[in-house]
Amino acid sequence: MAKGRQLKGRIRSVQNTRKITRTMELVSTSKLKRAQDRVVAARPYAEALRGVIADLVSPDLAQRFPLLRQPVPPAKGGPAAAALILVTSNRGLAGAFNSNLIKEARRRIEVLEGLGYTVELHAVGKKGAGFFKYLGRPLRTERTDIGDKPTPEHAGTVVEQLIRDFETGRLALLEMVHCHFASALSTPPTTTRLLPVEAPSGRTRRPDYLLKPNPEELLEHLLPLYVRNAVYRGLVETAAGEHGARRTAMKNATDNAGEILELLKRTYNRQRQAAITQEISEIVGGAAALQG
Repeated sequence: MAKGRQLKGRIRSVQNTRKITRTMELVSTSKLKRAQDRVVAARPYAEALRGVIADLVSPDLAQRFPLLRQPVPPAKGGPAAAALILVTSNRGLAGAFNSNLIKEARRRIEVLEGLGYTVELHAVGKKGAGFFKYLGRPLRTERTDIGDKPTPEHAGTVVEQLIRDFETGRLALLEMVHCHFASALSTPPTTTRLLPVEAPSGRTRRPDYLLKPNPEELLEHLLPLYVRNAVYRGLVETAAGEHGARRTAMKNATDNAGEILELLKRTYNRQRQAAITQEISEIVGGAAALQG
């Protein structure tokens, strides 16, 4: 019965594991709802801000604002530094969520370096920071204090210095790798260009604005706000994507644990049945021998 005791131990172990994964699935489901609400709440404001900037920016104004300045390639004497913000989670057990974001960041770094830029990496989240530290790549900044409940203030602290660096001409580009939250089951990694701000186009009808103060002063405040809001959207969408990916991973783990449990129980029952049958056969054989 040593093997039977081992099977019973494995059954108890799998049962405990299934309880843990089931609990984590329920927790992620609860957190996903709140994170998804933050994503939905952030989108209308971002679209409205995008529309206002599209209406205010004109070709002559675009030349006056550093945040709208298009980069000159390093080969033509432009700034050689580009910054990349990588947003990952602080925790694992989310399937391939973080590895997909890291893979996208590595791909984007290769593209920028191929264009002649020196890429400065800014990591938000322990998983991305830990991976590039393991590779020996230096990080310009590292943030692990934001977690899965980002705020606009967090976004401001992440990007404020980078905005100033771009305005002074030290940086030529600023991009962010983050998750695009399409649904709980679709959270692909994406790269967003933050700086220079690309003036939105496609507005067929311009509303009749009464501007006070003038467009120049409005853009001076709206352009940095637009960049901070883009970072905030990247943070909240990545947080929602993390919970969606973890819920899916934990559900799959729970289902797999159930299948393993059924297999172990069948194996244990078959072994016990075989042992009982053998004992009965021995008893019957012994009785027949005594009678014979």
